[in-house]
Formats: sequence, C-alpha cells, structure tokens
Amino acid sequence: MPPKIKILLVDDHPLVREWLANLINEEPDLEVCGQTGNAPEALGLIGTFLPRIVIVDISLDNGSGLELIKNVKSVHPKVDMIVLSMHDEMLFAERAMRAGAAGYVMKRDATDKVLAAIRAVLQGATYFSNAVNAMLAQKLVKGPGDQPTAIAALSDRELEVFQLLGRGYSTRQVSEQMNVGFKTVHAYCARIKEKLNLASINELAFHAIRWHESQQPR
Repeated sequence: MPPKIKILLVDDHPLVREWLANLINEEPDLEVCGQTGNAPEALGLIGTFLPRIVIVDISLDNGSGLELIKNVKSVHPKVDMIVLSMHDEMLFAERAMRAGAAGYVMKRDATDKVLAAIRAVLQGATYFSNAVNAMLAQKLVKGPGDQPTAIAALSDRELEVFQLLGRGYSTRQVSEQMNVGFKTVHAYCARIKEKLNLASINELAFHAIRWHESQQPR
C-alpha cells in the first residue's frame, strides 16, 4: 500500500484545524501530518514533515499567510500551497497566486471545495473560483481595465498592516507581529494613509476596523 499524501494545516483557529483534519483524514490516501496557527512554527513543521500540500489562512499568529507562502516557495518549491480564508477572494486570490499559491478556497465554501482543491493541485492543476479565473482572464486579454480600488492598490505588506490595525492592534503591536521596526510600520501607515486619502492614524485605525468587520462572515 503506498504511503499517504501528507497535508499540513496552518490556521489560527483550532476548531477550523480540527474540522479540516477530520475531513482530510477520512480520505484513504491523505493524512494530516501536522498543524499550527503560527507562521514561524509552520516553517519548522514544513521542514520536518515535508508535506505535499500546505493549507494556509491569510491571517495567522505571528505572521502573514502571504509572506509564509513566499517563504515556503523559496525554500521548498515543490510544496504546493492552498489558501483557505474568510477574506474576499477578489482581493486576495491574485495576491496569493503571485506569492506562489496553487489554489484559493473561501471558508464559507470549504465543505465541498477543500477536497476538490486538493485533488486538483495533486493533478498538477490550480484551483480558483470561476469569478477569480474570469477576472484573471480579463486582465490577461484586456489589461487591468478599471482602476483598482484604494485597498486593492495597497502592497502586500501595507495590506498586512491594514489587516492588523483592523484587528485592533496598536502600531507597536503591529511592529512586534510583523517582526519589523516601529519606524517601518509608521512608514507603511504613512503610505496607506496617502493611498486611502486619510488624514490621521486614528482615522486609519477606524477605517481598518470597519473594513475588517466587513470581511467577517455573516
């Protein structure tokens, strides 16, 4: 009997990890080899277990899912990454693809699509929704088209800062979470304020919290 295909789970919600583990371990040829909600720990587990696929959320403890994907693909290029997130795929799926992800599944659709994504990736394909594929095809054929929304215009790191502010982090806590200097965070905030046409850090925090709330499942 061939060895089972190893899947690693990286999500900061233990209940989500438990549900995913139960779903995947019911498949006769798949097994969850490890799980964590912490980005630095995830890198260690990937080096230890060498999974075939990593399922990762965008928002993690002590790091960003997008940055984790970039780091993993630079060190372990044969490991495939699938994003499973509550965050709007129209904003994050293309970023995830650019970072190196082979698939993107919204958590609200996860029950019937996680296994489909895993199977597609194992066959050498990518797995993105029809809406995302249509958006990417339009960009390929016609170019970017409309100007991007202000939030979509943020860089990956600026968006990470914006997300953390939306979760209620102070700029000092953002600095610690991202493992960058305090001045670097303030530079990111300055660029975000400019792009979003906001006057102050308080206005930025309010805007970020409102946006974060809009991303939560209803």
